[in-house]
Formats: sequence, C-alpha cells, structure tokens
Amino acid sequence: MDTMLAGRVHLDTKKFLVEEIPIPEPGPGEVLIEVKAAGVCLSDLHLIDGSITPLHLGSKNVLTLGHEISGVVHALGSGLKRDLTVGTRVALQAGQPCGQCARCARGGVCTEFRGRGVDYDGGWSQYTIAREDTVVPIPDTLPFDQAAIIPDAVSTSYAALVETVQVRSAQSVGIWGVGGVGAHAVRLARTMGAAPIIAVDPLPGARARALAFGADIALDPSDPGFSDAVLRATDGLGLDYAFDFAGVPPVREQASPLLGDRGALVLVGITTEPLKISERMTFNLKNKKVYGHYGSSFDHVYELIRLASSGRLDLAPSITDHIPLADAPDAIHRLEHKIGNPIRLILVP
Repeated sequence: MDTMLAGRVHLDTKKFLVEEIPIPEPGPGEVLIEVKAAGVCLSDLHLIDGSITPLHLGSKNVLTLGHEISGVVHALGSGLKRDLTVGTRVALQAGQPCGQCARCARGGVCTEFRGRGVDYDGGWSQYTIAREDTVVPIPDTLPFDQAAIIPDAVSTSYAALVETVQVRSAQSVGIWGVGGVGAHAVRLARTMGAAPIIAVDPLPGARARALAFGADIALDPSDPGFSDAVLRATDGLGLDYAFDFAGVPPVREQASPLLGDRGALVLVGITTEPLKISERMTFNLKNKKVYGHYGSSFDHVYELIRLASSGRLDLAPSITDHIPLADAPDAIHRLEHKIGNPIRLILVP
C-alpha cells in the first residue's frame, strides 16, 4: 500500500507527530488532492493544546491537521457532478456543510458545519481527500502558497468586514490584534476605503507591519495616551467599528468605550473566556452593538480568489516562510512563540 507523510494530532494525549500513513482513496463525489501548500494557523495550535475540541469527529482520536490548503487534483472518485479533471490547480474550502440538517435542506447556513482539519482529516499531508463541492479551481497566475491562505486567514477577515457589519468608505475602523488574520483585515479595510484605520497591537513588529499594510496609525494598547489618540484620530467621534482579532477579554473592555454613536464591536478572535463588557449607560445611550463572527462562506473564497488573481489584492507579503512538511513541529514552535512575527507559515509537502 502506498503511504505518505501527514502531520497529525493525537487528541487523547495532545501529541503532535509527523507520521507515515496510507494514501487515502477518493470515494463517490470526492477527489484526491496532491497538496502543494498548507497554511499554519493558530486554530491548529489550539487543536493540539485542547482548547478547541472537534464536535463531529466521532470516536476517532487521531486527526490530520490543516484547513488552509491548495494543490492539484490527483485522482477522481466516482459519480462526480462537476467537470473536474486530473491536474486542475485548486484551493480547498476550509470545511463543508453536512448536507443533512434542516438548514441545509432549505439552502440555508448549515447548523452542523464540519471544519477541515477539525472534524475530518485536513491537508497537512502529501495528499488529502476533498468533497467535490469544496474544490475551488485557481488560475495559473495565483501561486499555491497565496491560494492556500485565502480560506480562513483572508476570508475570515473579509467576511467580518463585508458581511457581518458591511464596512463602507470613510468609516472609522479599529483593529485589535494584527496577526495572521488581523493583518489581512487592515489590508482589506484599506481596499474598502475605511478611514481612519487604527491598528492596535502590543508588538512593535506587528504595528510596523500594520502601517505597511495600510493602517493610518498603529498604537500600543498599553500606552497611557491610547484612548486620547483614538479620539483624536476620529475627530472625537469614536470608532464606527472595533474588531477584536486577538480574542482576549481586555480588548473588549478597551474597545467598547471608544465606539461612537451606533458603533459596533465585532468579536472575531476565538477565546474560551466569558464575554464581559463593563461599560454602563453609555453603551445604551449610544445604541452600540456587539456581533460575534466566525469563518466565512464559500462565496467569499471565490470572491477573494478573483481579487487576488486580478491583482487587486496582493497576498505575497503575507507569506512569511516555507517549511517542509516533515518539519511541521518547527512551524508550530515558531507560530506559538511568534518567532519572526509570522503572518502565515506555509508547509510544503
């Protein structure tokens, strides 16, 4: 039996290992993808440390990680409805609807959505299985590494800005946490014409990156003059939108009082901590709002591939480094400890 390398977490022991396992075979309605690039996300680290638990994995306790994947179609399963051919360059959606719940039956948003590399095996491997509806063809002009990070690293930011709150030109935006997802929010907010864009991060390197990506100002949240600086930048009106990409409670406490009239706090960063906002009557008087946000839709990925392929969105600066799949533990270590201030590390099988 042919085998391949795969980066897998043993959920019962929280051990991550690069192991040799059988190459899977595509079933009906599936294709086998030869992986060319796989992004390394903080969610992958959370699966290893146990702060994220798969909801639909069943009795399996070993999982191949990876939800930001690109590659080429290597083999076809039976009964395909799409005109997919061997050799087609593709990116993969970061998950798939169950196709069975009541919402799926009505064409709505699936209530039992399965995450790639979370609820079923992902693409930190030389080959991976993809259901045909999750395969997105990409043009020859779009590099594999850039295509791989569009589902999640870019699409989560994009969906938060265009779907959850629909940022418009000249609206003021604060972005807390300019890491692998927040950095793309800065770039996308610039594309949408938001002004001013205020990036907030305790790391000097992240602030410098935010300015390079299009932020108007970049602030240290621990600066004693922080709140005054935000109000000056917004002409005393406060923020239209504050995005929490850090997922830490102090961000909510700091951002909420800085929202202007009818401003909204958008919670994107994942956290296991309780949601708490201490602001009192002014939250009501100014008609402020709080939105939760998670992931993106299939349409968002198609739209971003079109933007990146047409030159409207340059993702090359987002690729921090390429690392062999066999050295995946090193990539995990670098991201966990923010070595080199990475946006996206790419595993290359």
